[in-house]
Amino acid sequence: MVKFMKILLVEDDKTILDGLRFCLEKENFAVLTSSTGLNALEQIREHKIDLLILDINLPDTNGIELYKKIKSEKDLPTIFLTANDLETTIVEALDTGADDYITKPFKTRELISRINSVLRRVYKNENSNTIEFKNIKINLNEACVYKDNEKVFLTALEYKILLILFMHPGRVFTRESILAEIWDTEEEYVNDNTLTVYIKRIREKLEDDPANPKVILTVRGLGYKVDYEN
Repeated sequence: MVKFMKILLVEDDKTILDGLRFCLEKENFAVLTSSTGLNALEQIREHKIDLLILDINLPDTNGIELYKKIKSEKDLPTIFLTANDLETTIVEALDTGADDYITKPFKTRELISRINSVLRRVYKNENSNTIEFKNIKINLNEACVYKDNEKVFLTALEYKILLILFMHPGRVFTRESILAEIWDTEEEYVNDNTLTVYIKRIREKLEDDPANPKVILTVRGLGYKVDYEN
């Protein structure tokens, strides 16, 4: 399934946390972050998480003990981050049921490779031709959009704009960048004012309350993004 794979990154080192979030978002993952075990539990209970990246050493708890508690409530694919390569620590982490581990310091590309490997293994039976977010589904083969499993008619340009946003969860697209994407693929001229009209029409078709959008958000002074955190 081409979907917004949502990763919860639990790490108390802010430099590592910010760096990993930036790199993972560039890979089109939706990333939530936490620096404590307590907050991590709250986020897991509040959000649908596809993969957990969990540091073993946290300020308020041991990551392995935290994972045992999480696993008693929800079975999440998990990669441990560990500051040492002691065999006992690694064995204990994997014995809890975690999918993989990586030892600090590590290269970001290695972590991303391991993430993709775990996700392919866990979600290998899911359809790769749809994008799903909240109650919206896009069938890429049919170029069709569904809301609550009901087909929604979008014009070609509305569909293109929606796809640009949905393919990059959390990324802010300036109005200029959206217009450039459309100009590259469509003969019909769209100016800045027309784009506003198209966004309004898309919201009217897909949002439960178009005046208070929850899917396509306006980022004041910048542009638009698909909101994955709420």
